Amino acid sequence: MPDAMYETPLHTILGYVRIFLAALCIAVLIRTFILQPFVIPSESMLNTLQTGDRIFVLKFSYGIHLPFIEKEIVSTGEPRVGDIIVFPFPQKKEDDYIKRVVGVPGDTLEMRNKRLFRNGVPADEPYAVLKDPAGNPHRDNFRPLTVPPGKVFVLGDNRDNSLDSRYWGFVDKDTVQGKAVIIYWSSTDFINIAWSRIGTMLR
Repeated sequence: MPDAMYETPLHTILGYVRIFLAALCIAVLIRTFILQPFVIPSESMLNTLQTGDRIFVLKFSYGIHLPFIEKEIVSTGEPRVGDIIVFPFPQKKEDDYIKRVVGVPGDTLEMRNKRLFRNGVPADEPYAVLKDPAGNPHRDNFRPLTVPPGKVFVLGDNRDNSLDSRYWGFVDKDTVQGKAVIIYWSSTDFINIAWSRIGTMLR
């Protein structure tokens, strides 16, 4: 009696196809519900994130979304002050934005000459980059505002060069795609690789 059945070339090909499809399904599930890669295209989050950084975003940090559906179906947590989040740009949903949460529901925020105040107290922001002199009335100052339920207020770390909640308002919590957690690669081309940035945990 033979130890094994003879496989035709067709059976071999079908076996490889099944393995490929299974691997593809696993990759899609991971990207949809667990980790998704993003590329940083601008300088709005300097110095925390630089152009060319590749990051992983933890998809289930705040909620579970079905593919192609913007609204979350299950909430798994709430964004915290200091979290770096990815979300669809409120004015152009097909574009992904990445910013830092500086206000959560109930917080009262105010900016005076580029200094952020949270609930009447100067915010501790060691990550904020402030190079230009104060003077831009819309960018550098805003009156006290309270973050409503279900929303967050976000700013770029590079405060002088960031299109953020100062210009277009709050972000809906249930549209947030996840929390940025790690830089897994960093380069602007195949030659200039920033090895020291690879593996940096984001805070």
